[in-house]
Amino acid sequence: MSDNNKIYFVGAGPGDPELITVKGQKMLECADLVVYAGSLVNPVLLDKINGQKIDSYGMRLEDITSTMVDAVKEGQKVVRLHSGDPSLYGAIIEQITELAKHDVDVEVVPGVSSIFATAAALGTQLTLKGVSETLIITRPAGETLEKDDLAALSRHGATMAVFLGTRMIEEVMQAVEYPLDTPVAVVYHASWDDQQIIRGTVSDIADRVKAAGLTRSAMILIGGVVDPVHYRRSHLYAPE
Repeated sequence: MSDNNKIYFVGAGPGDPELITVKGQKMLECADLVVYAGSLVNPVLLDKINGQKIDSYGMRLEDITSTMVDAVKEGQKVVRLHSGDPSLYGAIIEQITELAKHDVDVEVVPGVSSIFATAAALGTQLTLKGVSETLIITRPAGETLEKDDLAALSRHGATMAVFLGTRMIEEVMQAVEYPLDTPVAVVYHASWDDQQIIRGTVSDIADRVKAAGLTRSAMILIGGVVDPVHYRRSHLYAPE
């Protein structure tokens, strides 16, 4: 971190503190200020930070910006710590735009997304020969999204990963047009110590998730890769 007029946006990974990248960990170790994304970041990871820590939950964009700008202008090394990978629902562009108004540069350090931790927890692939060669990443309509494309996207029959949808999983399952027996898994806190996996199908997963009391911090994965039975061997290995 040699550039004194730069802020580093670091992906903290999905939850397991060992799943942050080596570069991301080095950034945290030498940071004077870390502005982190609330409870989405494992507190175990935060315990290893020697610099000042500020929870950005509930803060306005302008307040986050001014806090980081003031620090970097004072010569401090500043890290903006996002959960997972900052490029997926990380809302970083609006922050970068505001920082540019203050002539502050940004470098993004990628992180391990919760979508990959979800696949790992399930012991599966997101793309699988003979099942799905395509992954769709999306989210349902809600407070910050007026209309979603769940129905249209589901018609492709591809693997679908739904972020930010656990609270309205019944509406999600009603919206998608997969066959009712399509496998679905909901993984709460993938890679965390309290990880929980709920399996079902499009027809019954909503009831199963509600019975488990899950309403947030979980990934919904829909498609044959959730229960990979009928697939074809990859050409990376011996041909069939």
